[in-house]
Amino acid sequence: MSNLFVMTTLYVALATSFMFYVALASDPTPLQDFCIGVSNPHSAVVVNGKLCKDPNHVTINDFLFKGFNIRGDTYNTDGANATLIDINRFPGVNTQGVSLARVDFAPFGLNTPHWHPRGSEIFAVVEGSLYAGFVTSDNKLYDTILKKGDMIVFPQGLIHFQANIKRTDALAVASFGSQNPGRVNVANGVFGTKPRILDGVLTKAYQVDRKVVEQLRAQFLNENMSINTAELISTY
Repeated sequence: MSNLFVMTTLYVALATSFMFYVALASDPTPLQDFCIGVSNPHSAVVVNGKLCKDPNHVTINDFLFKGFNIRGDTYNTDGANATLIDINRFPGVNTQGVSLARVDFAPFGLNTPHWHPRGSEIFAVVEGSLYAGFVTSDNKLYDTILKKGDMIVFPQGLIHFQANIKRTDALAVASFGSQNPGRVNVANGVFGTKPRILDGVLTKAYQVDRKVVEQLRAQFLNENMSINTAELISTY
């Protein structure tokens, strides 16, 4: 076997490996809603929103969170409360890519339709029975009844919900593949924005008149609407 053949074979192998490496490369999962690029380091922020503690000052307490046993307040309109233990409440999960939530339900309580932009979710029922489901990008609904000990996966970025179908309290635990999964409530994200979305956009999107839009918006009324947007709404 000639040296030329060996060198040619090695070159092809290295080139092929490099091509596969480039093809498999991808951007990291975002940990914030957005990140505007800047060239001035003095006006920049840490991408994950947190700085790192000096390792010499770290103790076991930095890796502990206490209080997950405390029941969330379900005395609200929805009759449910999701207590998310993410990077904002538990510094120990910083850079670990995980977070956890306790979800409490009053009888017939509802964890309203929502989605997590930065993490998939495993949802496990600890007590009670829940109706749960999620909607795919082609508007197909996957729904089921979950009982004690059952689990379901909600894919990242898909709308999902859970509803207590019993006259007794229910409890679930949700695990996320992100230290900061985020949560966007569907109804709030449409009718409770700051400032308001123009009436004309919502009437056309939902094929209803302005009175219906105002009735829905009243459920999520935002008193902090800017004057400029108010003027736009009145003239649209």
